[in-house]
Amino acid sequence: MASSSLPSHAILNPCNQTSGNNTLLSSPTSSVAGIVFLLLAALIGLPGNFFVIWSILWKMKPSYRSVTCILVLNLAVADGVVLLLTPFFILFLIFKNWLFGVAVCKGVYYLCCVNMFASIFIITLMSVDRCLAVNQPYFSQAIRKKHLVIKILTGIWLAAILLSIPAFLFRQVLKDPFLGHHICEPCHATPGLAIFHFSLETVVAFVIPFTVIVGCYSAILIRLRGVRRRQGARTEKLIIAIVISFAVLWVPYHIVNMLQVASNMASGRAAERLSQAWKSGRAGATALAFLSSSINPVLYVFAAGNLIKTSGANFIAQFFEGASDGLGKRSPSQKNLAKDSVAVVPGAAVVMEQQPLGDCDRVD
Repeated sequence: MASSSLPSHAILNPCNQTSGNNTLLSSPTSSVAGIVFLLLAALIGLPGNFFVIWSILWKMKPSYRSVTCILVLNLAVADGVVLLLTPFFILFLIFKNWLFGVAVCKGVYYLCCVNMFASIFIITLMSVDRCLAVNQPYFSQAIRKKHLVIKILTGIWLAAILLSIPAFLFRQVLKDPFLGHHICEPCHATPGLAIFHFSLETVVAFVIPFTVIVGCYSAILIRLRGVRRRQGARTEKLIIAIVISFAVLWVPYHIVNMLQVASNMASGRAAERLSQAWKSGRAGATALAFLSSSINPVLYVFAAGNLIKTSGANFIAQFFEGASDGLGKRSPSQKNLAKDSVAVVPGAAVVMEQQPLGDCDRVD
C-alpha cells in the first residue's frame, strides 16, 4: 500500500514522544549498520532455523522426538518467524519510508513481539529443565513428559500472545515532521503509557527470564564442579559464553527501553538528554536483538562437532537422538539418567555431564 493512501489519522503525530527512527533515517551510518545486522541475522538464521525444523520433523523418527526435541522445534519456529519479518525492516531502511500501511505495521510488530516473547520464554524453560536434570535427576525423570511440556508450551504461546497486545495497540504509522517520511513506531498518548509499555517489556522479557537463566546455570555450574572436573571445566566455559552472548544481544535493547522510561519520568534538560540518548540507540539495539534469533543453529553446529563429518545433513537428527556412549560402569538407572544430561542452554546445546550427544531420547 502506498504511503499516500494512509488514513489521515496515521499521518498526524499525536504521540507523547516518538521512537527515534527520525535519527535512524537521517543517519546513513545507522541505516547501513541496521541493514547489515538484519541481513546477517536473516542470512544465517533463516536457513539455520529451517534446517533444524526440517531435521526434527522429516529426518528424525517420531518415536525419538522427545521433550528436548519439542522445545528445540518450538524455539526454531519462533526464531524463524521473527527472521521472516526482516524484509519489512530492511526495505524500510533502504527506502527510508514505511511503505506498507497501518495494518501491516501493527501486524508485523505484533508477530515479531509474540515470537520474541515465546523464544525467550522457551529458552528460560530449557534452563529450568536442564537445572532439574542435573540437580534433581530423579524428579526430572518423573515429570519430564511430552504431554506436560506441550501444556507448558501452550501456556507460553498464550502468554506471548497476550503480552504482545501493547505492541499492536501502540503501533502507528506517523509522518516525520522533518523528513516528510512515514514511520511505523510506538505511539503513546501519555508518558504513563510509555512507562507501562517499556517497563512491562523489559521486566517480563528480560529481567525475570535472565534472572532465572543465570540462577539455573549457576546451580548447574556448582553441581558440575562436583563431578568430572575436566568435562565440567569445558562445559563451564561454554555455559559462561552462552550466557554472555545472550546478555550482549539483549542488554542494549532493554537499556534503551529504560532510558525511554527515564526520559518520560524526568523533566527539563534531563528529559531532553535522556530522550536523545534512547533515540540514538534504539535502531542499533533493535537490529542487534534480531541476531539472537539466528544464533541457536550456529551453536548447535558448534556443539555437534564431528557429527557433521560422520552424519552430513542428518547431523541435527543424530545430535538430538543421541546415544549413551561413554557412560562407563554404572547401574541401569544411572545410565538412563545420564541419557538426559545434555542441555540446550540460551542459544546452544551443551553437554552438561558425561553424555557426548543429545537428549532427544525415548524416555517420556
